[in-house]
Amino acid sequence: MRIVLFQPEIPQNTGNIVRTCSVTGVDLTLITPLGFQVSSKKLKRAGLDYWDEVNIDYSNDLEAYCEEQTAPFYFLSSHADCPYYDATFTDDTILIFGSETRGLPPTLHERYPDRYLTIPMVSGARCLNLATSVGIVLYEAIRQTNYLASRSTILQTQQTS
Repeated sequence: MRIVLFQPEIPQNTGNIVRTCSVTGVDLTLITPLGFQVSSKKLKRAGLDYWDEVNIDYSNDLEAYCEEQTAPFYFLSSHADCPYYDATFTDDTILIFGSETRGLPPTLHERYPDRYLTIPMVSGARCLNLATSVGIVLYEAIRQTNYLASRSTILQTQQTS
């Protein structure tokens, strides 16, 4: 599985997401520009010593990134109608989250309207914290696929080889 963050702005959110990726064995892609320096003390503090345990890559074009994918991908948005728990996730699912203040580019919603999911909230609520949202949806994907069990088996095999 992979988490993609489109132009994240708050270093503490990204640091917490790095930590979540580390403990779940999930890869992370950051779509630039970022709203902070990767060397930020706030970012490092939030991610603690988990940075070295996560496969992190960077891209500068989310639309091109999506076009290159063969794995299923979903966008998460407070403006979508389909709840995340109605989606069917696989071990190679890519979960794409927008920036904290701007969300995702509208062109993606026009191009991929059937790939937009939401986390249900009470009427009138703005949105959840980005790191919280990633955790909610990622753990549903893990629940559906038993991803952690398969990752643990792979890691155990690698360690004994």
